[in-house]
Amino acid sequence: MIAHSDVQAAARRVAGHVRRTPLIEVDPGEAGRMWLKLELTQHTGSFKARGAFNHILAARDEGRLPGVGVVAASGGNAGLAFAHAAAEAGVPAEVFVPETAPAVKVARLRALGAAVVQVGTRYADAQDAAVKRAADTGALFCHAYDLPEVCAGQGTLGLELLEQTGGAVDTVLIAVGGGGLMAGVAAALEGTARVVGVEPETIPTLERALHAGRPVDVDVSGVAADSLGATRLGGIAFAVASRTGVRPVLVSDEAIIAARRHLWAEYRLVVEHGTAAALAALRTGGYRPSPGERVAVVLCGANTDPSDLA
Repeated sequence: MIAHSDVQAAARRVAGHVRRTPLIEVDPGEAGRMWLKLELTQHTGSFKARGAFNHILAARDEGRLPGVGVVAASGGNAGLAFAHAAAEAGVPAEVFVPETAPAVKVARLRALGAAVVQVGTRYADAQDAAVKRAADTGALFCHAYDLPEVCAGQGTLGLELLEQTGGAVDTVLIAVGGGGLMAGVAAALEGTARVVGVEPETIPTLERALHAGRPVDVDVSGVAADSLGATRLGGIAFAVASRTGVRPVLVSDEAIIAARRHLWAEYRLVVEHGTAAALAALRTGGYRPSPGERVAVVLCGANTDPSDLA
């Protein structure tokens, strides 16, 4: 579980290590005002750098960061962030990814100096292998989305968004996989703005967890599996979503593809399919703002092959 105070502490810790990403106001459609939070411009191309730095710097400050470095499991984006943060902290990184991880992400991991191990076809396979490797070597284990420092670090995006809008935002739409970003932002905005968690129909981790009353395993498939392909929602994400009333919305693969193309055609923004899910909820009516409602859409990552957008 994390609270607003944890996110504030994370913001102080990661200051100077992460970018303050742009916020642009766009045609609101049915909403009163609408913004796009361009977190795709963050270090390593996604929001994950916020949580990675908070986790690794906290370990270093507390004397828990071993010389053998860090081990992470990732569909790609978290691994990139942990590799970047580890390099800045002066320790090595070993990243386990599924064999299905996009080649562009694997190449970037290696360019950042990480040792990359590809195993299995799902994020869960990489996760199991990484847990064992960390136990065998004594490395700091870096979970992609279910560690308090990681979730609190991701939540710094929410504090930043509040500052940039002057506190005027009512609703924030966020794509959900394992739920680390959703958990952090919901904790940061608790009592101030609502959070809508958008996920593919083919990977409904949040929706199933809230229905079951606990995180449960789901099948993973579809166009956004490389970035939103967690087999279950994280425990921290479930606790925060339940406490703060996060609303789940499901969108189809077709809607995700159309939203991704729209972002390129209208704004020349290249995003991952998983990222486009958040906008797809608005474009399909999965989430309909009330008259005058002020809405922000988080565009959380851009580690993708843009050739199909040409």
